[in-house]
Amino acid sequence: MPLKKRLKNFLDENHVKYVTMIHSKAYTAQEIAAACHVPGQMFAKTVILKADGNFVMAVLPATHRINLDLFKQVAHVKNVELSTEEEFENLFPQSEIGAMPPFGNLYNLPTYVDASLSKDEEICFNATTHSEVIKMKYADFERLVQPVVGTFAEHV
Repeated sequence: MPLKKRLKNFLDENHVKYVTMIHSKAYTAQEIAAACHVPGQMFAKTVILKADGNFVMAVLPATHRINLDLFKQVAHVKNVELSTEEEFENLFPQSEIGAMPPFGNLYNLPTYVDASLSKDEEICFNATTHSEVIKMKYADFERLVQPVVGTFAEHV
């Protein structure tokens, strides 16, 4: 089953209300947020890291960047680095590279969310393509993903 359908089924099975938005292709989180007319602070970008040699998913606002030193503290790891697309593309075979939704639990990846995302009532994110976004309540997202929430991002 394609991941987009799997993601939507997962949301439906868990009685989550969400809105799907279609937009012209865009590749950066800030561009996508603008195309969907949502604040960059509310748009979640997904970043894949290697923490002590294991892949993990970090989720942060489009308006922020990861501070690797802070992430080490939140994740309780000694080494952390950004993964390259070539390193992680096989983890997301049914998703366009860079358009992975922030549901690490669907990929068997530990998921970390920057605390600043939890301040908004809603969250928006790529829905496996560079032209579709899902918007839903942050509380539902946190309930389903059960991420580690901490401060590891800084405003750009």
